[in-house]
Amino acid sequence: MKLSMLLWLMSVLPQPLADQTCLATTVYLEARSQSTIGQMAVAEVAMRRRERGQWGGTVCDVVKSPHQFALTTTPQSQDIDNLQAFQKAWDIAGQSIINWGRPADERRFFVPRADHFATVSVAPAWSRNRNAITIGDHKFYAIN
Repeated sequence: MKLSMLLWLMSVLPQPLADQTCLATTVYLEARSQSTIGQMAVAEVAMRRRERGQWGGTVCDVVKSPHQFALTTTPQSQDIDNLQAFQKAWDIAGQSIINWGRPADERRFFVPRADHFATVSVAPAWSRNRNAITIGDHKFYAIN
């Protein structure tokens, strides 16, 4: 399946199915080769941003914010062809949405306060002089 097809589905699906599709696609694009904890951490960043409302009021708004997640930087012709990895990302997205539906003191966090991440091979300007939690190939930062 092409990314363009998933983007179209995201635009026509009802909530909360659209949000799960957006989050699953983001986890797939950003972290499909990472551990379960690494994938949960990516989802956590998106969910934290949605809760704060700085990048939009829905998960789809957040992950479609320009240049924030791979959903907006990956060519729409990209094949989503690892169905096992997408199924795992789908499950993680569902678990994350359920987790963030709980009261804050009952949630499970993997990267507390983190609202940004980058691969370990890059050092964005916003990451300088910031503490990070490293999980697999990603560093997670609390910027805001």
